[in-house]
Amino acid sequence: MEKQAIRALEERLGYQFRDKNLIIEALTHKSYKKSYNNERLEFLGDAVLDLIVGEYLFRSFLNVPEGDLSKMRASLVSEKGFEMLAQHLGLGDFIFISLAEENNKGRIKASLLSNAFEAVMGAVYLEAGLEWTREFVERLLEDVYPKIDMDSIFKDYKTTLQELTQARFGVTPEYVLLRSFGPDHKKEFEVAAKVHERTLSCARGKSKKEAQQEAARLALEVLSKENG
Repeated sequence: MEKQAIRALEERLGYQFRDKNLIIEALTHKSYKKSYNNERLEFLGDAVLDLIVGEYLFRSFLNVPEGDLSKMRASLVSEKGFEMLAQHLGLGDFIFISLAEENNKGRIKASLLSNAFEAVMGAVYLEAGLEWTREFVERLLEDVYPKIDMDSIFKDYKTTLQELTQARFGVTPEYVLLRSFGPDHKKEFEVAAKVHERTLSCARGKSKKEAQQEAARLALEVLSKENG
């Protein structure tokens, strides 16, 4: 079973591991109850991806200020961002999880997919090196995001939050403008995302839309943590 999963994933990655134990470790969730799991490789992969995505944005957006680059990177290097990349690879089909986690829909759980993607990239980095990993990640980003800019990266947060709150609470989120400040040519807006009168998050933006998207992103993080 493990050998079949590894071969299938290697085909998706376009890379064959010399050390099969490394990729097996990257795919092993702690619930699988082995003497190893993917948490250490997840730690490494997170650092590698942060560097690769940061450099990619730096080279791709020469006239974008640091603040916006940081926001773009934060969106790409996030649980939601990595979940999308993992889904594109079909990574949920290959992870090793316990029966209980399987029954709990672990193969489609955002946190599990995100962590597994980080771990696999950590494993790829150790074997193939930074340059191969960089080229792979950049191709993957361009496959998943046909156009990478502020709007395309942020556009899904409000939709995702609405789908989540409708499924979990039976309501849609409300966005409340708390205040606007600054001169007319450089005005900023502060917005709160609420569900059932509960404030999940507050965020600022250079437009109401941008502030709402950021508030939705932060609200998703709050609800994700509460759901484990």
